[in-house]
Amino acid sequence: MLMNTHEARLDALRKELKSRGLDGFVIPISDEHMSEYVGGYAQRLAWLTGFGGSAGTAVVLTDPSLQPAAAMFVDGRYTLQVRDQVDGRLYAYESVPQTSIAKWLETHAPHGANIGYDAWLHGKRWVEAVDKALAAKGGKVTPVETNPIDSIWEDQPAPSPAPALVHPDAFTGQASEAKRGAVSEWLGERRLDATVITALDSIAWLLNIRGTDVERTPVALSYVIAHADGTADLFIAEEKVTPELRQHLGNAVRIQPRDRFVAGLEGLSGKRVAVDPERAVSAIFERLRIGGAEVVEERDPTVLPKAIKNPVEQQGHRDAQARDGAAVSQFLHWLSVEAPKGAVSEMAAADRLQAFRQSCGDLRDLSFDTISGAGPNGAVVHYRVSEETNRTLEPNSVYLVDSGGQYPDGTTDITRTVWVGPGEPPAEVKDRFTRVLKGHVALARAVFPQGTAGSQLDVLARQFLWAAGLDYAHGTGHGVGSFLSVHEGPQRIAKSAGGQAGTDQSLMPGMIISNEPGYYKTGEYGIRIENLVLVEPREIDGAEGEFYGFETLTLAPIERRLVDTALFTRDDLAWWNAYHARVLDVVGPQLEGSARTWLEEQCAPL
Repeated sequence: MLMNTHEARLDALRKELKSRGLDGFVIPISDEHMSEYVGGYAQRLAWLTGFGGSAGTAVVLTDPSLQPAAAMFVDGRYTLQVRDQVDGRLYAYESVPQTSIAKWLETHAPHGANIGYDAWLHGKRWVEAVDKALAAKGGKVTPVETNPIDSIWEDQPAPSPAPALVHPDAFTGQASEAKRGAVSEWLGERRLDATVITALDSIAWLLNIRGTDVERTPVALSYVIAHADGTADLFIAEEKVTPELRQHLGNAVRIQPRDRFVAGLEGLSGKRVAVDPERAVSAIFERLRIGGAEVVEERDPTVLPKAIKNPVEQQGHRDAQARDGAAVSQFLHWLSVEAPKGAVSEMAAADRLQAFRQSCGDLRDLSFDTISGAGPNGAVVHYRVSEETNRTLEPNSVYLVDSGGQYPDGTTDITRTVWVGPGEPPAEVKDRFTRVLKGHVALARAVFPQGTAGSQLDVLARQFLWAAGLDYAHGTGHGVGSFLSVHEGPQRIAKSAGGQAGTDQSLMPGMIISNEPGYYKTGEYGIRIENLVLVEPREIDGAEGEFYGFETLTLAPIERRLVDTALFTRDDLAWWNAYHARVLDVVGPQLEGSARTWLEEQCAPL
């Protein structure tokens, strides 16, 4: 029934495309802000195909007789998930970065094809690449006036009307006025008149506001044009504006209706305007061009200062992690008692974990949908449990749980891999787990000079897997926001191959980043160990230059039954014991009774 529904929707889309004179259309997971997580109204790809991941794109050709007539593009995180959720009879599966939409269209689109796209959902460079590929065979890309999916999606949700919320300076550590002043200086140094800020987390950080418009990310749908004189225009739906918001923003921020944004762009005639091509959609560049502005491509000036947490934000993260660690520890204790009975499902485990988080602190939301993967589901890197896929945590199996919370003082993200007893884990599972753990420890202990990029550290986490001919198909670390996006740039720890964004960004004190190597055996089990770490200065006697290291922020025990200590070095053992002593010191006082006793056992020295 599900596939019939998606087949009917695909057929309806093709009829709509034909009526518009289009030979195809591209459907990304995106919104007008190039967001990773999008509101319900923008979930066009999920509605059309059934795909529930956070990164992917579909291409649909209007002629169904072509082979293939449609394709789904995902990266290595979703190679298993896409096959479970998207009908292979309707869509060919394509992997990026091994291929691209531009290459695929160059090969499969008809000669002279007119391929449509929504200019409010794609970046400028993407449009240029696809246009060049199609031009090679006499074709072109055409921006549509309205998205054809919206024309056939009868029960499409409306954008959220929820009010924007003031985020107090007690959590931000810096007033919005000071942040806008820094942007003003940045503009002045470059002889620019204004910058267009479209990323929702950038707007939230700059104005010290939050919202509930997007699940798992506390942002408010809006746009900002920041000017060199320190003022700004905020374009936001009128129903979202409260007296508290007006008072908070003051006279220097002019509040305008969201539907006036295009007019605001076209009103920058004759101005030198900075726009970030990685974060602003193609339509913004076009509207500025039409209006007569001089566009200068520059990275969003809030991106780096947002990533470098100030002392108040750093302490907020520590406080949030302490509460979150207590919740996760209570969950792991509960799991150790209940899971071996064979009656706990993936969904029940995820619900119980959320309940522990709600009881331990001021939880505003999860930071992403909990990845609760039992057995073979744990091998699906970004698995999301559903009624159809829900498995029981079987005795003597591996369970992977990746989860996080949104608290007003910090955003958390932690993965733990658990052995569900009562029997002993197989030697292979212990070997793989310990290799992942050794990589995690090697990265956690790293000391590196100023200017070191995440791509230069990635091998530390993979080396022990590589030595056994193994690897994992995702990055090792992503930046994390302060009560903002759980995936925040510009820093990353990942292979530099494929031009992955952020891998050339040097790591700087104050940045928070995840440390999450893994291993996945398709059809059997998945392993990942994830903590968040803070880049901090390192004092080294005789050091020539500045050196940095990591403070581990996440505090919850790691599964000791899966450790093969024969593979441990003295340094591995020292890290393990010091880490768990700290877990017990910080989390222990928050637990009572059997949970406290269990934690003491888990944190005992190896």
